[in-house]
Amino acid sequence: MRICVAATPKVALPTLEYLRLSEHELISVITQPDRPAGRGQKSRESDVSEWAVRNGINCAKPEGEEETLRALAGADLLLTIGYGVILPLKVISAPSHGSINLHFSLLPRWRGAAPVQRAIEAGDSVSGVTVFALDEGMDTGPIYLEKRFALDADITSDELLSELSELGAEAVAETLALIEKGVRPVAQSVEGATRAFKISKEEAEVDWSQTAPVISQKIRAFTSSPGAWTIFRGSTMKIFTPLISELELDPGQILIQDKKLFVGTATLALEIGGVQPSGKAQMAASSWVNGVRLATGERFG
Repeated sequence: MRICVAATPKVALPTLEYLRLSEHELISVITQPDRPAGRGQKSRESDVSEWAVRNGINCAKPEGEEETLRALAGADLLLTIGYGVILPLKVISAPSHGSINLHFSLLPRWRGAAPVQRAIEAGDSVSGVTVFALDEGMDTGPIYLEKRFALDADITSDELLSELSELGAEAVAETLALIEKGVRPVAQSVEGATRAFKISKEEAEVDWSQTAPVISQKIRAFTSSPGAWTIFRGSTMKIFTPLISELELDPGQILIQDKKLFVGTATLALEIGGVQPSGKAQMAASSWVNGVRLATGERFG
């Protein structure tokens, strides 16, 4: 098949690499236009755009429907992976085999923009990937197949996205074989459907009055984007690698013990493995502890 991929983030790269080396023809990729990024707000191309340039694949950055349709010319199938744009019916129905999406959850659970983060935040024990036919809804199309992935208790969003991106390439390969055999997707259930809303920086602030398991899930869910954070001495500090301890401290209370950093919650204290003070690089909590002179009664939040 002649395939066009509409994608923006790094998680699409394993599937793009599979397609590049497969018997299928990757005729082009479509990605988001270059955007300002970083402290200097310099224009930066997407990870998918960089990959396309490195591999000599035609790359389009359409600003509207007509440009998107031109980029799709000659495609048998459109595959979307975290593209970041809701495509109109005219676009998704343009290829002869229509359009499919690789989604990083087991649909209908966690439809929407942040399925991996919301699964970890909710304490789900299993996640996975779903390949489905696009329709005009939000991740509501009929399903070709799903692949499950069990979650370790300490997994972060960064780690899970990496695992699912590799699993997704396998799922896409199997789906393309099904399409070539004429297999039709199965209508998606609405039972158990949930929404994975985009994460705001504000909701990533740690509320130390919550329980240790809830805070741990939030920290791991928001690692590393947008990053769970708290306030220390009037400045923000990002928090990484939580571990539930056996200590009991008041919510937000800081304790340094054996060069380890502990913070109180509504239940047991969390040992914090990594921090990133405002304007500085991420570091091990033990390094931060060595440099900070903690006054009696200081706390996070």
